Amino acid sequence: MSRIVIIGGGPGGYEAALVAAQLDADVTLVEADGPGGACVLTDCVPSKTFIASSEVMTGYRHNDRFGIRSGGVEATVDAVAVNERVKKLALAQSADIQDKLVKVGVDVVRGRARLGEDTLGHTHQVLIEPEGAGAYAVDASTVLLATGATPRVLPSAQPDGERILDWRQVYDLTELPSHLIVIGSGVTGAEFASAYLAMGVNVTLVSSRERVMPHEDADAAMAIERVFRERGMTILSKARADSVVNTGDGVLVTLADGRTVIGSHALMAVGAIPNTASLGLREYGVDVADGGYVTVDRVSRTNVPGIYAAGDCTGVLPLASVAAMQGRIAVWHAMGEAVAPLRLRTVSANVFTDPELATVGLSQNDVDAGKVPARQVMLPLTGNARAKMADLRDGFVKLFCRPATGQIVGGVVVAPKASELILPITMAIENNLTVDQLAHTITIYPSLSGSIAEAARQLMQHELQ
Repeated sequence: MSRIVIIGGGPGGYEAALVAAQLDADVTLVEADGPGGACVLTDCVPSKTFIASSEVMTGYRHNDRFGIRSGGVEATVDAVAVNERVKKLALAQSADIQDKLVKVGVDVVRGRARLGEDTLGHTHQVLIEPEGAGAYAVDASTVLLATGATPRVLPSAQPDGERILDWRQVYDLTELPSHLIVIGSGVTGAEFASAYLAMGVNVTLVSSRERVMPHEDADAAMAIERVFRERGMTILSKARADSVVNTGDGVLVTLADGRTVIGSHALMAVGAIPNTASLGLREYGVDVADGGYVTVDRVSRTNVPGIYAAGDCTGVLPLASVAAMQGRIAVWHAMGEAVAPLRLRTVSANVFTDPELATVGLSQNDVDAGKVPARQVMLPLTGNARAKMADLRDGFVKLFCRPATGQIVGGVVVAPKASELILPITMAIENNLTVDQLAHTITIYPSLSGSIAEAARQLMQHELQ
């Protein structure tokens, strides 16, 4: 029987454990925080639950334009209740994962682990340190590293859990900030800025780049930034935070150009660093890239046979869905199953702002840089009947296709629930569909998804000209 040790219980780890158990391996999963890891307990699941509460506030505030009157009663946010719900759902999800793992026979160990001594043979020694018990060693035929990442900390802006916060500490607040300064305008910063703004908080977003979410589609990022500004968010572009100080009753943020910003709280969203420093990787001979990321190939192998890695500790793409697939691929490959290498071109991603931003496949930057020839169309949602009914004034669908064949190679959606609308485009790319095939697909009328088929029809018309 194969002995597999998985270090880290996030999506990359627990999904791999489930697959390994189904293939009759002897599986040990070591996780310090609990099944689901940081993704479930402090990161992805809590943040999206928090955002769900903000969406309720957004709908409440804009009822008047639908002819719904609230009787002059203003909705308020109970921060304690919101955060209790966040934590409760996270723990419930973790418990569900624990039940699944135990049911299929995975040995779940609460604690930490690292690679042991490099010994001869076809096994790898793993040193396991259970919480509250003595350490012991296990010899495994396969080791999967899935230890995730931790919020990056600036020396001049140390989170204290009171006024200066990282994104794992916001759920301990007993009241909403009166003025939240968000440092960092990437995906995490933009999501929290959007959510707190919807809850009625005065938000200042500090962006070191020209626009928010600089690594996302430019048209999409600018559309969302426009919404932010229209709703009252202050965005400081080309501004870099030099320091953040807790003044006792607030925070003082000093920018690189000498300007200062005063708020009640600061949220640090300046990236993450991989949790690989204490795994004994270099001593064992595992290649580690700059920044501490574990180097892997498309089937999750490191340079050491029998040692694999998955998820945020690899730096491949910081998405729970990618981590889970990397973990599954690692186990399938290790156990001799047929496996297709990871294909990032078919991976869809979503930013949970309001509206959402979803992307898949070829990007606008790829086209503009001439890396890949493509035709494109961008269709605003303002002409969509369902969007008019819902009074959606922002958003669009963008499609990319091959110039000669019309094969769909990329897409962008900015809309409420773009995370759901991106699926048909993802499926089209995965299955090599053309704009003709998508254009001939009958969609429900009225529906937002109808704009995806309409965009395909417009590309088909261009093809015929």
